[in-house]
Amino acid sequence: MPRVKARSHDVDEMARMMRAEAEGEGKQGMLYVGNVIINRVVAQCLDFKSVNNIHDVIFQIQGGNYSFEAVQKGNVFYQRSRTSERRLAQQNINFWRDHPAKYALWYFNPHASCPPTWYGQPHSGQFKEHCFYEPKAGTCDSVYRG
Repeated sequence: MPRVKARSHDVDEMARMMRAEAEGEGKQGMLYVGNVIINRVVAQCLDFKSVNNIHDVIFQIQGGNYSFEAVQKGNVFYQRSRTSERRLAQQNINFWRDHPAKYALWYFNPHASCPPTWYGQPHSGQFKEHCFYEPKAGTCDSVYRG
């Protein structure tokens, strides 16, 4: 059973986001970005209480800006998805999860070493240039269940 409901359009949007955010980090990096997207749909806590589907996550605005840099800049996100990226997105939707993004709700590329926390959330690991962060214990139990 999939972790979230997704139509063809959702799979395409997610695939475009995964490509835009992590194409340089290969399939594995794109899968980790997909983990974060699906985790945010499932989380229903913290900043993600009002996001209920993939589209909501991708276009969420926080602090006056889109949450994802690729949407803010727009140039890469609006490229078409490829079949290989749609397959990766479908893997995430169908329940693919892995460390360091297994429970992560955030990631970023610091262009330096990963800080041990990011806005108070613990570092869960790093893959190539991206640092991943999961919620502090007890603040978002739904991400660990879903």
